[in-house]
Amino acid sequence: MKILEIDGGKTLTGTVYISGAKNSAVSLIPAAILTSNKTTLTNIPNITDINALCDILRYLNVTVNEASGSMVIDPSNLVNKEIPDEYSNKLRASYYFMASLLARFGEVHMSFPGGCSIGSRPIDQTLKVFEKLGALIEEKDCIFHITAKELIGNEITLDMPSVGATVNALIVSVLAKGETIIHNAAKEPEIVDLANMLNKMGAKITGAGYETIKIVGVDKLDGCFHDVIPDRIEAGTYIILGALKGSYLNIQNIIPEHVKSLTDKMIDMGCDIVINDDNIIVNANDNIIGCDVKTSGYPGFPTDLQQPFVPLLVGAKGKSTVNETIYENRFMNIPYLNKMGANISINGRELTILGSNHLHGEEVMATDLRAGASLLLAALKAEGHTRILNAQYILRGYEDIVSKLTNIGAKIELIEE
Repeated sequence: MKILEIDGGKTLTGTVYISGAKNSAVSLIPAAILTSNKTTLTNIPNITDINALCDILRYLNVTVNEASGSMVIDPSNLVNKEIPDEYSNKLRASYYFMASLLARFGEVHMSFPGGCSIGSRPIDQTLKVFEKLGALIEEKDCIFHITAKELIGNEITLDMPSVGATVNALIVSVLAKGETIIHNAAKEPEIVDLANMLNKMGAKITGAGYETIKIVGVDKLDGCFHDVIPDRIEAGTYIILGALKGSYLNIQNIIPEHVKSLTDKMIDMGCDIVINDDNIIVNANDNIIGCDVKTSGYPGFPTDLQQPFVPLLVGAKGKSTVNETIYENRFMNIPYLNKMGANISINGRELTILGSNHLHGEEVMATDLRAGASLLLAALKAEGHTRILNAQYILRGYEDIVSKLTNIGAKIELIEE
């Protein structure tokens, strides 16, 4: 087990450079095997989720060469074989291989995908997409066997704007015969990034970033060179940290529009934020006021920033509420924040936070990626020493987090027991 040891209360100053987007890279990597030619990805974050996807690539006999944030994927010797539980259960994004292998070979065997336990995360919308394009699905003991003699484009209406289902719909339909239209599609920047890469490979996709996406199938795709967009969730996490303990904390390599729902909310609270073309500068102050937050799909307030945002509300004046509309099990950080001195109550999917509370160090446990980030921000704000158990969850989504924090003045150490 990995453990983070933090001595909190330090003023944080300097520059944090934001890495490539985790939620983008995890879809781009499986999409790269839609061709037999090489694809080069740059600005790839060095995180454990990426390592897990590379393990799957190598298991499928794909050559992967990594060097200083870049990755060359060569699927010329790709072998289509069953992806067992030992590979699929490491992360949710493993199921993007369902779409890419089905598109390439007309058949895929794969165990149910894994990921953080943040609530019910069925794959019914993805399976609906496959069936709409003509695939037959068999499932036994959580192992899926999906086949299609020929994938035929169709009109698909998602029950909700699911990011995962939208990604899988894009990947599986680019080589399908005819036209596919996705209604109620997710609008996240990571969807746009995937569509941009697929178009570089020769796909014909229009409308990414809007509710309706149109794909005209092509016979084959080629390799390409693609630079991954900056990670808006990592950026948001450090922006929040700046409001907690920053002194001219400069968050660099940002697309400000991607974090607008967060920065708009923080400005309304009275946070000291300066927004430039590709960076944001944040200073902590003691006069911020509480607010109400409701998560929703992009461009709304992201569920992935809900947990990291809560420590800021703990120190804000007055009462705040948080309504989590995406996942029903995303409050597992709350008992540990209360242990550290917060005053937060849970009522179903809503939090009530009575602010102006000071946090103190404790031994706590990360239960998932963003819950771990929440506890880490609280620990950096708190007075005294905090131990975060199961810190490996945090490493799934934040590249070089210990060195990045150390470089801006945090006292933090990663150990293993």
